[in-house]
Amino acid sequence: MKKILIVTNFDVGLYNFRKEVLEALLAVPYELHIALPDGQFVPKLKEMGCIFHETELNRRGKNPLQELSLMKQYRQIIKEVRPDVVLTYTIKPNLYAGSLCRLMKIPYITNITGLGTAVEGDGILQHMTTAVYRFAMKKVSCLFFQNASNEQYFVKRKIGPGRHVMLPGSGVNLERYAYLEYPREEKCEFLFISRVMKEKGIEQYLETAQAVKEKYPQTEFHILGFCEEDYENRDKLMQLNEQGIVQFHGMIEDIHPFLKRSQCTIHPSFYPEGMSNVCLESQASGRPVITTRRPGCADTIEDGVTGFLVHEQDAADLIRKVEHFLEMPWEERAEMGRRARVRMEEKFDRKIVVEKYLHEIAAVVGK
Repeated sequence: MKKILIVTNFDVGLYNFRKEVLEALLAVPYELHIALPDGQFVPKLKEMGCIFHETELNRRGKNPLQELSLMKQYRQIIKEVRPDVVLTYTIKPNLYAGSLCRLMKIPYITNITGLGTAVEGDGILQHMTTAVYRFAMKKVSCLFFQNASNEQYFVKRKIGPGRHVMLPGSGVNLERYAYLEYPREEKCEFLFISRVMKEKGIEQYLETAQAVKEKYPQTEFHILGFCEEDYENRDKLMQLNEQGIVQFHGMIEDIHPFLKRSQCTIHPSFYPEGMSNVCLESQASGRPVITTRRPGCADTIEDGVTGFLVHEQDAADLIRKVEHFLEMPWEERAEMGRRARVRMEEKFDRKIVVEKYLHEIAAVVGK
């Protein structure tokens, strides 16, 4: 049986956004190994049939000794598994496992799930990361991109010259995120679904909630997601929660009950994303989305048809768009949600992603 090793940084993302890819690979069948930090979804991944290899990875860490240790862990796992192909997701697995695969002459397929702040920032860290990417992707079998902006960055810098394939992000499971009837309640509920961190636009969301609730008391602003450790305004968030301006729910495993009641998802991210799963899942459920003009966010909606675009880090623009949405007749909001669902069916079905992975892997391992 051919062996596949998947290297990534987070069990939640692997299970929630790539479960269908894993199921398809196990059904071929391939012997499927996963290397990532332990977490709450690892038991579910193991139940599916994945063979788990624990790694110690600090997603935001920059300690050279920790990074060297991670490289050694990857090398040991690759030597132990002896995979026929390695699939990598997220920046550190892409850089480190990709470099090792090149040196060890093992085929590898890389998914650019976003450039990351290290690449998008300016200065020595950007230059170092870009240089490592250029080395790591030299022999890549297939380089998946989730938006054209990321691909252009790689092409311009001659990183990974070879087979580029565009994906509709991670796609969206249209059965799991089925169309939900649009709510008729006078009260309009908005959702923020994300890790709570500055780059995801939480500050703009909080400012919008404060301004809009003062003018439109019959609104609710929900926050679903955990606070990143380095988020500095946790006290402000908790204060607004106590005042009833926002409702902070923390990490929610099943967001469907909230989507069912909501009329709109607000995703004011300026994070370097590949393709926003929040935007895809909300629209698949028949909910309009207000998001930024950021690549990976703007690609998901049709402005004025399935949602609205706002400028990055611009709370005033976000407030204007939210108030405009509230002034729209119910029928127009509902129609916007229906059009969003149709667009997801036409362009962002996760089955597209599964088929492209199966095709590329088969081309490498000969199945």
